[in-house]
Amino acid sequence: MGLLSKLINQNKTQSNETVEAIIKDIENTPFGISDTNVLFAGFDEIGGYFLLKTIIIGDLQLKSKRGATLNLIGDSKKFEFKSDSLEFDFQPTEVKGRYITFIDFQIEEKDISVIQKSAISNIELQIKKSSILFRKYDDLDA
Repeated sequence: MGLLSKLINQNKTQSNETVEAIIKDIENTPFGISDTNVLFAGFDEIGGYFLLKTIIIGDLQLKSKRGATLNLIGDSKKFEFKSDSLEFDFQPTEVKGRYITFIDFQIEEKDISVIQKSAISNIELQIKKSSILFRKYDDLDA
């Protein structure tokens, strides 16, 4: 095995350990995972407004002054949500190389039950010209 192959395989192992470590450290069930990041999500209602609150934990350093878009992609449906606030920033955690980002997305109350019943398979987070793809977390696949 060449040096490049060893480095690539080593990085993949470290990435998986990072995701597994995040899942182990956080008591809540993840909504989605990428190679090096974990997405947690939940619905909330504040003063008659409904939000899909997300928390991204991992090596991703997210920052924006123009907002973000979250796409929930299912078998036959795609849901698109705009961030509630245009500005958000990442913060370091106690674990070296691990960051946390909070982003809330506007949602209509009627969409909550539709989303909960849908078979979501992928979650795409778009910030500026970047796109981060998460696959829906399933306990059996972890």
